[in-house]
Amino acid sequence: MLNFCKISAKIFGMRTKKEINLIKELFLKHFDKPVTELKFKNLYELVVCVMLSAQCTDKRVNLITPALFSEFPDIKSLSKANLNSLKLLINSCSFFNNKAENLIKMAKSVMQNFGGEIPLNKKDLMSLAGIGQKTANVVLIEFKGENLMAVDTHVFRVSHRLDLSKAKTPELTEVDLVKAFKTELNYLHQAMVLFGRYTCKAVKPNCKECFLNEICKSKDKVI
Repeated sequence: MLNFCKISAKIFGMRTKKEINLIKELFLKHFDKPVTELKFKNLYELVVCVMLSAQCTDKRVNLITPALFSEFPDIKSLSKANLNSLKLLINSCSFFNNKAENLIKMAKSVMQNFGGEIPLNKKDLMSLAGIGQKTANVVLIEFKGENLMAVDTHVFRVSHRLDLSKAKTPELTEVDLVKAFKTELNYLHQAMVLFGRYTCKAVKPNCKECFLNEICKSKDKVI
């Protein structure tokens, strides 16, 4: 039994299976089938929003996209966009130069390689410019409800504060969370995003109102 506990602790970031199940249960209880705060109407808009949201707040993206989608309402129009015109539309977004280039490259690739239809499998999504593992996972989580985990800055912070992972990278943290939770990953992903955004904040976390306060052992905990 002792060896099993040691192995479990190593795999699950020093949390026992019982503790992990409790954390999972509490997340799902306090966040009822949560969804992204990004505003989109279709797959095209979702992909663009998620690409823009890298190292940028959802609130900022939602301010940018109405004018962007008015000018470029679909993948075809985006593929023909003038780079400088696109930059002007998204210049309040972080890393707008690179994002503008990737948006056009992505759209052109969809038109040339996928008949104008954005692919809905992870491999093909990740073949598009500006779409890595996290972005692909978020798109599939939000559009298809796939059982995937995506690790952004909020999920990374929350998972480490809760001792669900000790991994040094988002990719390895994702592996730990998938092993720990196994199911309902799509809801847990978004729950952890919202929890990290509004409660378990990077600076001055709201520990007094946290539903995980009693089981949190983080050095960042505010008493």
